[in-house]
Amino acid sequence: MTVAPHTGQIVESPSPGPATFVWRSEEDTAAWAQQLAAQPALAHAFVTLHGDLGAGKTTLVRHLLRALGVQGRIKSPTYAVVEPHETAQLAIWHFDFYRFDDPREWEDAGFRDIFASPGLKLAEWPEKAAALTPTADLAITIEAMDETERKVTLHAGTATGRSLVQGLTHGCSQGSSPGRSQGPSA
Repeated sequence: MTVAPHTGQIVESPSPGPATFVWRSEEDTAAWAQQLAAQPALAHAFVTLHGDLGAGKTTLVRHLLRALGVQGRIKSPTYAVVEPHETAQLAIWHFDFYRFDDPREWEDAGFRDIFASPGLKLAEWPEKAAALTPTADLAITIEAMDETERKVTLHAGTATGRSLVQGLTHGCSQGSSPGRSQGPSA
């Protein structure tokens, strides 16, 4: 009996562990947002932001939107739930589900249509709408270590997310210098 050679993978290899970064200042946050904005895969990604109140989720979004070319005032969508933004190349929706508590609001507000359309979706407090949102391409968890330092952990949920993490970790030198990757961790 002869066995045919197999040259390709049958099952997708497991994704690498999460990547971690340390931001020692708001300047580090802005520099990291610039690196994320430079990733082509971001254009149609769904990115969730996790962390306690005051961890820096909205600050990161503001820096990211500026890095993507958003002009004018950038408001937090805490009360509106979503704030749309547009650049010449990209439609962006910034969600804040902190006050979201009625699933009927999802349909009434047209969120299903927004998530079905092309563009970047950023969501703070995604756990409040978790049953309604698609799988996040990239989950960013921000933990305040002190007044200025933040530990940031990235989890890729899709191939798009893995591409983003790879672009960020290969764009940074290893080590713990400001805003730099500390590499994938288990």
